Amino acid sequence: MTMPLSAAEIAAGMANGRIGTALVLEDRGMRVWHLRLAPGETLAAHRHDRPYFWTALTAGQGRSRYGDGSVADVTYQAGDTRYFPDLGPHKAFVHDLTNTGTAELVFVTAEFDPHPQG
Repeated sequence: MTMPLSAAEIAAGMANGRIGTALVLEDRGMRVWHLRLAPGETLAAHRHDRPYFWTALTAGQGRSRYGDGSVADVTYQAGDTRYFPDLGPHKAFVHDLTNTGTAELVFVTAEFDPHPQG
């Protein structure tokens, strides 16, 4: 059985804006991340508080544990994309991601500042 995120993990995730393994671009209110997880590897709990999308570049399996106590197992296909347009400081969520498959999971994620400066 998978344990939900602990209170300590949720608190750490609330302060963690690192939503990928490498920040590859930050410009004009947009950040682009690469996310690479080897089998069994976990991206620590982190907070999503900006509109963003992700695209899976490889097929595989993952498990996310969420700050609300839920757990989701997902099978990804290369090219799968999901968009979260309505996130912000007052509507956010915390989760982690573990690669539960046998191949590396690779994603590209772009997040957007809903109120960019300049």
